[in-house]
Amino acid sequence: MQRGFYRMRLNCCTDIKFFSSSTPLAPIPLPSPKETHLWYVIPNEVKGESLLNKYMEILPPCEKEHVSSMRGDELRKSALLARTLVRTTIARYQINSSIQPRSLKFRKSIHGKPEVDWQHCDHCEPPPLHFNISHTSSLIACGVTINSPIGIDVEAKQRPVKHNVLTLARRYFTEHELHVLTAIKDPHLQHQEFIKLWTLKEAYVKALGGGFSGAPFKTFTVRFGSAIGESPHLSRNSNTEASEISVDMFDDPSDLTSNWQFMLLELAGSHYAAICTEKDVTSEGNKNGPMKLTVWKTIPFVEDKCVSGTEAVRVLCGFR
Repeated sequence: MQRGFYRMRLNCCTDIKFFSSSTPLAPIPLPSPKETHLWYVIPNEVKGESLLNKYMEILPPCEKEHVSSMRGDELRKSALLARTLVRTTIARYQINSSIQPRSLKFRKSIHGKPEVDWQHCDHCEPPPLHFNISHTSSLIACGVTINSPIGIDVEAKQRPVKHNVLTLARRYFTEHELHVLTAIKDPHLQHQEFIKLWTLKEAYVKALGGGFSGAPFKTFTVRFGSAIGESPHLSRNSNTEASEISVDMFDDPSDLTSNWQFMLLELAGSHYAAICTEKDVTSEGNKNGPMKLTVWKTIPFVEDKCVSGTEAVRVLCGFR
């Protein structure tokens, strides 16, 4: 990136510690088999031409070219932050190596899902790490697990919908999901429930790794339930901590439903985030145990803050 690509002033609080782009990232232990890590960054809080240029420095030439080709400062910044978040997040977990964010290599699965290419790691055992990223113009998130495929999706709670919610639901959702939305008479609440369902369905498709063509939204139903019976929709369930989210596959009702687990979050008070992971079955003890989520808010090379258990992360439904 040429200097001057971004023209903005770096505003910082006195309690923020800054690091240079060459400073090693603080190492983080790999998640346990029962744990998901979620890292997110808010683009509006990342400011300063020098910092954005540092992010460009950790990208290989092909990714720099892609970022520079985006039209408009906002799209370029979003593309830059998404790639920076992935590289800096994964680099944190290379505890026993000197791998830097810039040296990480990626490949795509046969279905096009990005994954880390560990073939360059000659002197270390590649970790069984899975990741997935999702971004909007106002929030970018990266989820990490081990031994378990993961899919995540984030959407702004007030994301505008071009068409009527029910019109979109008829096109993309199943009869059960459409019935749930139709029963909600309040337009604002109906819109929120639509966004929640969309994020959950998107996360599930991304976890499967086959893309939308491999699992069209109308081929499976997302259901909210609880220990006291199925809830008509999430917002009417007074016992959200006990809630469960399940999937019914229409082409094979017995397939996958019990193999996947979900969590629905509210992040930063402004976004819904859905996480879908495959249950770890490497040992009988891990098969049915509760899941744990740890969340960090980050500005790469500037500030990392664990926000689990704070007002920034509200668990609406799913694994604990």
